[in-house]
Amino acid sequence: MVYTDTYKSPLGDILLAADEIGLIGLWFEGQKYFANTLPGEHISRETSVLAEAKQWLDIYFSGKEPDFTPPLHPVGSAFRQAVWQILLQIPYGQTMTYGEIARRMADIQKVPHMSAQAVGGAVGHNGVSIIIPCHRVVGTDGSLTGYAGGMDKKIALLELEHTDMSGFFIPKRSFSCYSKNIKNKLQEI
Repeated sequence: MVYTDTYKSPLGDILLAADEIGLIGLWFEGQKYFANTLPGEHISRETSVLAEAKQWLDIYFSGKEPDFTPPLHPVGSAFRQAVWQILLQIPYGQTMTYGEIARRMADIQKVPHMSAQAVGGAVGHNGVSIIIPCHRVVGTDGSLTGYAGGMDKKIALLELEHTDMSGFFIPKRSFSCYSKNIKNKLQEI
């Protein structure tokens, strides 16, 4: 059975979902691919896994790095699972490029080359955002590209982690204005 609960974050409501093994979903309300892996049958009730995820989020949104990871059980292909394992290795406050992840995946799969676009697809379909930190993935050229939760949330999460943003830029094609509302909410933290 899958259980759900809502977490009120400074960046908006987050839907959490877990089965008996671990967290299967963490989505910002209204984000791209919202609850796409959530089965039709689920019960709205806090469980120990959901309580642990909320505790992790409380610590995270207080501006600190949590010293534990709640049990995870994301839904995805073997390729996506391997990419998500690499995401879990990106340290708090740091970033990694799609190209770097592609090179690691090529090494893991013992192939000469891996497509950064294939990696981007796996990163973009991460159903347990924030905890599996897809927001820490950036373009090779320093572009802040893609985040299912929205570019404003990606920037806010990186800023919350005190990530050095000096080498990054927002491509005009993907983001026209930085949401002052999100920035103001973060300053309240």
